[in-house]
Amino acid sequence: MKSSYNKEILYSYFKKYNIDNIFKENIVDTMRLHTFNRGEHVCKAHEKMDYFYLLVEGKVKIYTLLKNGKSLLLRFYTPLQVMGDIEFVNGDLTACDVEAVENVTCIAIPMKLLKNTAANDVKFLQFICKTLGSKLYNASYWNAINLLYPLENRLASYFLAIMNNDENYTMPFSEIETDKLTDIAELLGTSYRHLNRTLNSLCHKGLLKKEKNTIVILDKEGLEKLAGDLYE
Repeated sequence: MKSSYNKEILYSYFKKYNIDNIFKENIVDTMRLHTFNRGEHVCKAHEKMDYFYLLVEGKVKIYTLLKNGKSLLLRFYTPLQVMGDIEFVNGDLTACDVEAVENVTCIAIPMKLLKNTAANDVKFLQFICKTLGSKLYNASYWNAINLLYPLENRLASYFLAIMNNDENYTMPFSEIETDKLTDIAELLGTSYRHLNRTLNSLCHKGLLKKEKNTIVILDKEGLEKLAGDLYE
């Protein structure tokens, strides 16, 4: 993670996402720009959340670690999403892992400072209520996806979501560097064998092609039809 301060860039994000409507007071001097490389954690489960984050560039994946040691994908975040709202309210340790799937930029506000300056800020508290309400509403939807949607649909959505759209990254847009298939299977709540069968099925349908440690998307539109708006 790299931290920087550039008031001009901060104000450009303020204008783009109407961030100045979130806070009653001007706290731009307390804000920093945190950048994360692809594959880097923005935060990890069961750790203290030192910053309140506004995601302004890139995409992150949210997943949780289960008691059996496996991980389960919840969803992906794109701008403008908030990380740290739950921790702001209850002060607990983070419940989920947040990992950059492409280069990410967040506006970072020290959590301790924010609690001192915004705890009685009606505009900010209304914003927090809105974000928490949205997450609560969507939680049942995410659970339904993992329980009820076939793996084929979820896998199509996963590949589309992690497909690299970063202009500064050298991998062609249609290719995906795979993690270990066992890791992907855990994220999607399935077995390695079932994942392999589903991958082979998508390859036979002409949607994907496996090449060593790379999966090539051959038919993006076909994957999009399978994926719908899962995880987004």
